[in-house]
Amino acid sequence: MSRPFLNVETSALGHPWRDRLDDAARANAQAMVQQLGLNDLLARVLAGRHVHLAGAMDYLDPSLRNLMPDPMVMQDMARAVARLTQAVHARQTVAIFGDYDVDGATSAALLAQYLEACNCRVLIHIPDRIFEGYGPNSAAIEKLREAGANLLVTVDCGTTSHEVLAQARASGLDAIVLDHHQAPANLPDAIIVNPNRQDDLSGLGQLCAAGVVYMVLVALHRALRQAGFWQDRTEPQLLEALDLVALATVADVAPLTGLNRAFVTKGLAVMRARKRVGLRALMDVAGADGPPRPYHLGFLIGPRINAGGRIGDAALGARLLMLSDEAEAKTIAAELDRLNRERQVVEKATVDMAEVEALASLGMHDTGACVVTAGQGWHPGVVGLVASRLREKFKRPAFAIAFTGDIGTGSARSIPGVDLGRIVRLAVEQGIVLKGGGHAMAAGITLHREKLGALRAFLEENLAQAVARAQEGEALLIDAALNASAAQPSLIEALEKAGPYGSGNPEPVFAFPNHLIKYVSEVGTGHIKLTIAAGDGATLDGIAFRAIGTRLGDTLLAARGERLHLAGELSLNRWGGRARVQLR
Repeated sequence: MSRPFLNVETSALGHPWRDRLDDAARANAQAMVQQLGLNDLLARVLAGRHVHLAGAMDYLDPSLRNLMPDPMVMQDMARAVARLTQAVHARQTVAIFGDYDVDGATSAALLAQYLEACNCRVLIHIPDRIFEGYGPNSAAIEKLREAGANLLVTVDCGTTSHEVLAQARASGLDAIVLDHHQAPANLPDAIIVNPNRQDDLSGLGQLCAAGVVYMVLVALHRALRQAGFWQDRTEPQLLEALDLVALATVADVAPLTGLNRAFVTKGLAVMRARKRVGLRALMDVAGADGPPRPYHLGFLIGPRINAGGRIGDAALGARLLMLSDEAEAKTIAAELDRLNRERQVVEKATVDMAEVEALASLGMHDTGACVVTAGQGWHPGVVGLVASRLREKFKRPAFAIAFTGDIGTGSARSIPGVDLGRIVRLAVEQGIVLKGGGHAMAAGITLHREKLGALRAFLEENLAQAVARAQEGEALLIDAALNASAAQPSLIEALEKAGPYGSGNPEPVFAFPNHLIKYVSEVGTGHIKLTIAAGDGATLDGIAFRAIGTRLGDTLLAARGERLHLAGELSLNRWGGRARVQLR
């Protein structure tokens, strides 16, 4: 561990503060300042994210040319391209079966729009979360086949759907799976492009499903061009589709490193042109201000698209992203906004119940490697959000399971360093859960009620060591100390060059030492607004979201008129038409 920052060994939240930079990283940052002329704080941020002097300038300008490999390095890519090329030349009907989240909706829209540009007929099916559940199902696939489908492509699902895909093949329907979820050694009988299958050596396991679809489209476009397909047709502009890849990458919390960072950087640039009618309508109804940033995608746009899949019509998101009609786009965007507000109410009620159960389960001594909560009649569409809230509150992996009768469907969220996807696959292999899968940081399960106790015991046994190691190393990493007067829009602009920030490329965290809590008050629904002042009189506004009733909130409310060390992220607040820096 690096040295304590400002000598803080235990903060109000019980964590030590640590300097993100060790001696070697500080020397690296200094070299960037001296040899490249970089801003000192920008150099510290780069060095704190393991960017070295030799690669700094390339890092500041991530390009697809440098970061995207030949798509053919992915296992089964050649087979997938060959079958899709056949479908295009024969003008076959392609059925796209997507997941009901943002990654599924964007993946379906990406593939469908490209195939429609190739004059293929496309059928899209997004399953109902409650009545159909996750992944392809036989009834839906049979309807697609009866509607004339010659080829089935599953996106963001299908890697573990052995029986359903076997039935599809038996009925004469070829199947391609474009997915990114962790995969077992034994795969279904289908063409499967998934960088997380165990025999894939591409090194692209960080891609979300939309990223996988985009790689397939790049390879397919090249194949069609070589075959002369586009000689008498208008070619789709694949770069303009990166807005959807960026949205999916951020919303699915894929790491913003390597190729993903280039996807998001270029995708945000596409979004700034506001050409996609559906996204423009959704940005407007969400009140997104200023140029689009990862924050807008993750917290404003993503939740509204997800709301359709959680408590409404799961197909709304994919349909909206493909629209060219302004009026229809505004109508669907308004409906998704309404569903999102309804989702927030349902989520809060469920979180309150789950927290009571979790506190009772953990006991007075706050013991346990994992939080597992379950409730009869909980809405299956919000359990992932509930698990996220529990993970945030209790700082350990969390499961939330909605039971309907004796069958429960649940979601889980993990903490860095604890691979939940692997553990859930092991639970499936041992017969504890009926089905399940996911990534290191998130997973989904289906189980019988009678297995709930066995699941709790299994998780405690298999997660205890990993959670203990993760919690031992938990600390707030600080990039630098600042005075309130330094928090200017020009600083935010300089730091944006090291973005976009998100999973794998964390937002810079700054400490403000010995600042006066000049003003503090509750605002909105459980948030705290404050103003801090430095010794020279410079002030900075701040916001602590969902802090009421937490240790952070109690500390801030009790500190009016006192001086504290504060740490947080800086952002631009454009409320009222004027850009002001805000400490978050």
